[in-house]
Amino acid sequence: GFAFWAEPGCLSKMCACSSRIGPPSSPTGGDKEENPAALAENCFRELLARATYGNMNNAVKPVFAHLDHHKLWDPNEFAVHCFKIIMYSIQAQYSHHVIQEILGHLDFCKRDSPRVRAGIIQVLLETIAIAAKGSIGPTVLEVFNTLLKHLSLSVDVELGAKSGSSGNIDTRSKECEEKMVQNAIIQTIGFFGSNLPDYQRSEIMMFIMGKVPVFGMTAHSSENGQLGDLGTRRIQIMLLRSLLMVTSGYNAKSVATVLSAPFLDPLLSSSLMEDCELRQLVLEVLHNLIDRHDNRAKLRGIRIIPDVSDLKIKRDKISRQDVSFMKKHGQQLYRHIYLGCKEDDNVHKNFELLYTTLALITIELANEEVVTDLIRLAIALQDMAILNEDNLSMFSRCSIMALVAAYLNFLSQMIAVPAFCQHISKVIETRTVEGPCFLPETIFRDKCSLPRTFDKDDKSLFFLMNKIAESLGGSGYSTERLSVPYVPQVTDEDRLSRRKSIVDTVSIQVDILAANGTENKVNNTEEITFEALKKAIDNTGLEEQEKEKRRLVIEKFQKAPFEEIAAQCESKATLLHDRLAQILELTIRPPPSPSGTLTITAGHTHYQSVPVYEMKFPDLCVY
Repeated sequence: GFAFWAEPGCLSKMCACSSRIGPPSSPTGGDKEENPAALAENCFRELLARATYGNMNNAVKPVFAHLDHHKLWDPNEFAVHCFKIIMYSIQAQYSHHVIQEILGHLDFCKRDSPRVRAGIIQVLLETIAIAAKGSIGPTVLEVFNTLLKHLSLSVDVELGAKSGSSGNIDTRSKECEEKMVQNAIIQTIGFFGSNLPDYQRSEIMMFIMGKVPVFGMTAHSSENGQLGDLGTRRIQIMLLRSLLMVTSGYNAKSVATVLSAPFLDPLLSSSLMEDCELRQLVLEVLHNLIDRHDNRAKLRGIRIIPDVSDLKIKRDKISRQDVSFMKKHGQQLYRHIYLGCKEDDNVHKNFELLYTTLALITIELANEEVVTDLIRLAIALQDMAILNEDNLSMFSRCSIMALVAAYLNFLSQMIAVPAFCQHISKVIETRTVEGPCFLPETIFRDKCSLPRTFDKDDKSLFFLMNKIAESLGGSGYSTERLSVPYVPQVTDEDRLSRRKSIVDTVSIQVDILAANGTENKVNNTEEITFEALKKAIDNTGLEEQEKEKRRLVIEKFQKAPFEEIAAQCESKATLLHDRLAQILELTIRPPPSPSGTLTITAGHTHYQSVPVYEMKFPDLCVY
């Protein structure tokens, strides 16, 4: 009770001038002659040092009241100063209580100005910085949950302001202030996550990944669907930036433990979203988790490295767990690298990150079998650029060729098979003279002039699989496996704006039943024309219709009342039962009898006799 009325006086005196920040110290003889602000601070420290768990609220609540009343969250220097004093003065085991109080006050001020919220979040960051090495276990999930909630709220406010006005100065200022709030939240999440022990950090990574929204399946505050998608994209980017900061510096002993299927599947699904910035963030998160020897800085910049040994790459022998991980998830990684290269909105940074991903897999996870698969993947990427079945731009095609050249140059020097190195070097030398746009140093240069055509017949500019297989055949690599062209693993992922869910799993079966129940019977004597055959061969329209049907089924199962879904399923089951009864009646009908057959029509029973001379007997029974 004493603290409740004594603290405001101390805070008012302290507000006059800032003092030292650090652990509490006992007052000396000279301190008694200090100015009132210093004496008030010492008194404040003494009060906090004597606080116990039962009266911690009385110690912290007056501080919030003082800061709110005097509008000291913006600027927040004095607020930061006060909470540093609090954290240094109280007993260490009560640190988590102060963090909980700040989180509660952030919720209380969620309708305040962006600058006030940013000030409170910055105070939370400074508080966590002091408590991170102490007792904060009980509040870990609460901190992240509250911060992610305010991140989503800030994005909604920013987009609402953008849609509600015509871009005047006040609106732009509010958008900038909301981005300041978002950056403060991301910085706090990253700092807090990077100071957690590994087991807690992996749980937080799963928690954040589970919060990443999915296009078309997350309702936003805006009624405009376009704004909803924009809000989803903004939240996705913010959460992936948060995840990137949490994974920074995380050194997993085994990749399999950190890249488990529940985390890896949604992360890789995000890597195929049609937004180059999202794909960049996903690849950077993967780099944080795969790179256990800090080799990324040495690989920075996609280029033809003359001598890889100069990089002094650090690597260990591939462990049994890593071999098992690649057998289980290797094809999944290759598939997402392959499809990531096909995106036509890729920029220089995307190709650089894809190159780094291939190089890190080679360093950290590659045995002979993985190396073989990586070579097949690289040649498949080269074929993608040459054949251009996806109608990629000339920049994308040349960039893929440059990516393949940079990676095979790196790989050949890492496995150090002379004949393989010689073939790769020869092709690169030929490209330097005859096709410089197929090399990273040229295509990624500013204002590079792109070729108008792509000569598919000039074999000297391409890496040839038959020569690669011939060069690696005597070095323990499987020539049979090399001769099999790489084809991406087939999955039922969409293209790819949403993750798998329970609804996705059952949607195929439900979709078939729905189609059978709603479509009209097709006339068997349909006229066959050239146009009909053309439409039958063309599958593009059917794929779009299939996607739309699946989307509608998913939406119905998520939004329709349970009673409606149950009634529809019951009617379908009844229809199916009736059809089955008809089929059984036709196929298992008893043979006619002269004495008559019992039939039921409209609820009435009667016998229908058949004369013997009208009965049909099998040939073997007639003589």
